[in-house]
Amino acid sequence: MKFGVMFSNVGPMGTPDFLPDFARMNEAAGMESLWTVEHVVVPEGYKSQYPYSRDGRMPGPENSPIPDPIMPLVYAAAFTTKIKLGTGILILPQRHPFYVAKEVATLDVLSKGRAIFGIGVGWLEEEFDGLGIPFQDRASRTRESVAALRSLWKADPEAFDGKFFSWGPMNSNPKPVQGHLPIVMGGHTDISAKRAARYCDGFFPAIADPEKVAHLIQVLHAECDKLGRDPSEIELSVGAGAIDLDGIKRFEDMGVARIGVAPAGFDKNSLEQGLSAFTDSVLSKL
Repeated sequence: MKFGVMFSNVGPMGTPDFLPDFARMNEAAGMESLWTVEHVVVPEGYKSQYPYSRDGRMPGPENSPIPDPIMPLVYAAAFTTKIKLGTGILILPQRHPFYVAKEVATLDVLSKGRAIFGIGVGWLEEEFDGLGIPFQDRASRTRESVAALRSLWKADPEAFDGKFFSWGPMNSNPKPVQGHLPIVMGGHTDISAKRAARYCDGFFPAIADPEKVAHLIQVLHAECDKLGRDPSEIELSVGAGAIDLDGIKRFEDMGVARIGVAPAGFDKNSLEQGLSAFTDSVLSKL
């Protein structure tokens, strides 16, 4: 089992004084990856329901700093050599593929092939309204954007003609060091599992309930059967708060390859103590 650290650009993790130490200590402890989150803006008094809390609100005040999801990973890459660097997630339908192709490929180059590109369709309708992007188009824009990115990352320039984006042959450089950069679909619904089966390399539901995860895996496999795709091609990750060895074994038996661990807190002392406790209770026993 691999373990990633979620919310790696929030709170002190997004600051220049702590991020280098945070990245190095997680790499030294044996954590496999760092994952960042994204909201380009958070509208005051939003009405949309945050899907990962009971009260429908994101943790923290609406003016909490949420740095860009890619730049902190580039910064972390300069202080590490092995730990993988994932967006978890980047809200793809809010961005033009030209910029995404350039930025994610640059991360992969500067990290020497350690980038993982986690994407999602987004949930905060007021954020889309502020950007002038129709909320109802987010799923179709996401699928088209993935196709556009894979086109831009090919060795030779080619034209692209879609509903939202069209262009003649374009050079987009640099190319990802990995060649085929892994694209991971985030989400917690049946349709997100189907999206992962249709056009992604991984699926990362940020939930810890084993029964819900098992259901989503069944949906993923059923969609793969319809498409004639081998489900083993899709790397499975889950998000968890506290996790013990029995829980890890249960997820392993489901075919989960990675567990994203939420930080123990959002201050330096809590983060350091949480990593030490996780090392003692989990990493040292595997």
